[in-house]
Amino acid sequence: MSLLTASRLNRRGFLKATAATAIATSFAAGGAIAAPKRGGHLRIGFGHGQTTDTLDPATLDNDFIVGLSFAVHGRLVEVAPDGDFVPELAESWEASADAATWRFKLRKGVTFHSGKPVTAGDVVASIRYHRDENSTSAAAPLVSEIETITIEGDDTIIFELAGGNADFPFTLTDYHLVILPLRDGALDWQSGDGCGSYILKDIEFGVSALLERNPDHWRDDVAWFDSIEMLALVDQNARTSALVSGDIDAADRLDRKTLNLLARSPAIDISEVAGTQHYTFAMSTNQTPFDDNNVRLALKHAVDRQELVDKILFGYGSVGNDIPVGPNQKYYNTELEQRVYDPDKARWHLRQAGLDSLTVSLHAADAAFTGAVDAAQLFQNTASKAGITIKPVREPNDGYWSSVWMKKPFSAVYWDGRPVMDKMFASAYTCGASWNDTFWCHERFEKLLVEARGELDEAKRREMYFELQEIVHDQGGAIIPMFASYVFGTSKKVGKPDVMGSNLGLDGSRWAERWWFV
Repeated sequence: MSLLTASRLNRRGFLKATAATAIATSFAAGGAIAAPKRGGHLRIGFGHGQTTDTLDPATLDNDFIVGLSFAVHGRLVEVAPDGDFVPELAESWEASADAATWRFKLRKGVTFHSGKPVTAGDVVASIRYHRDENSTSAAAPLVSEIETITIEGDDTIIFELAGGNADFPFTLTDYHLVILPLRDGALDWQSGDGCGSYILKDIEFGVSALLERNPDHWRDDVAWFDSIEMLALVDQNARTSALVSGDIDAADRLDRKTLNLLARSPAIDISEVAGTQHYTFAMSTNQTPFDDNNVRLALKHAVDRQELVDKILFGYGSVGNDIPVGPNQKYYNTELEQRVYDPDKARWHLRQAGLDSLTVSLHAADAAFTGAVDAAQLFQNTASKAGITIKPVREPNDGYWSSVWMKKPFSAVYWDGRPVMDKMFASAYTCGASWNDTFWCHERFEKLLVEARGELDEAKRREMYFELQEIVHDQGGAIIPMFASYVFGTSKKVGKPDVMGSNLGLDGSRWAERWWFV
């Protein structure tokens, strides 16, 4: 019997066994962290994973399926742990003086798991998949600036953009933009055939996935585990208990209330990485009453941000200011006044909207972010002092992203954020973007975003991005009360690099490639 078959856990039995495990249980710790070495079977539990997930790169929308994609597939460009962008399937690139034409040279000798060579034709088809006029891909707004894609020789892909974009290589790091094989004139995403460092052996959506190291991968400095078992353990107690008991080797989205207790275990290592992750309450600006900006401002002033950081994040994060950009990011607007809890100002904005009071339902589930339901209840308490009645609605975890997010007019949301401001704005704040979960459109914002993208003068670009943040802060449809550090736990048997990626959770979602067993 193979290792993968023998080690696979029955999910029902797994949950039954781990639910009874006490939080204080621990197992023998491994030795000191050593240099990476190959071997072993990693078991990792996720607070995400839905039965509605698919392998379609256009629809990747949660940490389970995104982590799987990073392990199985390759992209032209990679975000390094330090936040810079580095070559992946692209060996090198160069831009024209106006940053409107980009030439990427494809790495030679890379093959898909099926043995098919990765060609420039595969690259072109993979990017065009998200540019199709009928595409609903979340990456569509990111690649909409591409006017033409052509091939020169057999290894050079030329992107002609509608205008200059100094950050274009960052665009190609997006987790949707995987390079897939072209077969019979169509892009094959259904088979799971990739060119990444792990081969997908089996998957049951919303339950588990099994991966095996790719022995023919072009890199020899990644993919240290022989095999990986990914488990969708959305129930936080089961996920935490599994980590404590040793049934899994790593877990994300831990309950911050128990972190101090977990950290006492001699066998568990707690990691905290500050980054771009932020939690939001998204208001559908195309529906009443959220189509009135005064209503939106009333709600923004009715939330106690510091209370949420203290009681939901337990200090593992910072206060947000209704912009999807953190203070550690380039072009962060340092001149914006920090919005604070002010029930009097909230009441004033209600009156400007012609209202004496307001009643709205806020939909939440822990699938949105850990503590989302509790956050909705805290919001309910503070808003009541401003004449606003918020009715928290607890939604099921399974199917939250397909049935609640962007379906209900007021809902809790998490965003990993983006390392470059343009990517964040293009993904979720431009008119018609698939992931514009507030359905917000602003003419000045649209025009300025395009201009900022192509502006090569640093001073002018900074000024433009400052204004873009001001527009979102004052008129946007997202309440962004807090930025959350990425917090996850691993067995001390798991080795991790000193510097971990902060652009996504779990080491930039590259845990499968960058971690190892001590």
